Amino acid sequence: MDLVGRVVVVTGAARGIGAALACRFAAEGAAGVVVSDLDLEAAEEVAAGIVAQGGGAVAVRADVSSKDDLKGLVLAAKEHFGTVDLFCSNAGVAYGTGVHASGDQWARSWEINVLQHVYAAQLVVPAMARRGDGYLLITASAAGLLGAPGDAPYSVSKHAVVGLAEWLALTYRPKGIKVSALCPLGVRTALLEPAVLAGHPAALAIAAQAPMIEPAEVAEAAVQGIRNEDFLILPHESVRERYARKAQDPGQWIDEMIAEGH
Repeated sequence: MDLVGRVVVVTGAARGIGAALACRFAAEGAAGVVVSDLDLEAAEEVAAGIVAQGGGAVAVRADVSSKDDLKGLVLAAKEHFGTVDLFCSNAGVAYGTGVHASGDQWARSWEINVLQHVYAAQLVVPAMARRGDGYLLITASAAGLLGAPGDAPYSVSKHAVVGLAEWLALTYRPKGIKVSALCPLGVRTALLEPAVLAGHPAALAIAAQAPMIEPAEVAEAAVQGIRNEDFLILPHESVRERYARKAQDPGQWIDEMIAEGH
């Protein structure tokens, strides 16, 4: 997809990967960007920065676990810019807990890391299918391909969302809707960096697999992936090789991960 003249919605866009995506989409010539986050003040700063650069943007507060809030984003896009061409469901949550995580942590991981993307698809796919054009960019994680040792809710939910993205691609690509799963490894964001500095085992395991990159590098990979209409967008190229090795012999790959101390 060429982003010039397109209308984009980005969730979790107040900072980190989401903010980088919103700004980069605008720089690529998007007609309008809906910058969404729970932190409205920070989202407004991102939107204002886009407008200052000559782009079109509006900030909208939304809790991505609420289908009604996501519907509000779609309505805002239509009201301000006319339609939704690209919906980037990007918000995510991680707790760094194991299988004995609290029920609230499991539930919140499922609501944000999985159901957000389900709701987004339910809201925008019908109109996209009618016109035979549209794009879903789902921010998953390399954890959805390789696991996240030390964080069971994150690993499980990210595997689920990669599966959802695959199902959406299989079902709706024939109708003109493209789907990509964005799967970075370690990124210098407020979600990961503090945990690395604190020495959290899950964060250290992610950081050990490849050098951490900047959100802008993820946004660059996303733009290139959208342009090429790639299903898997892998900002860390090493993930491709590791994922292929895992697929070849999952049991041996598990043994290798354990041997590496993961």
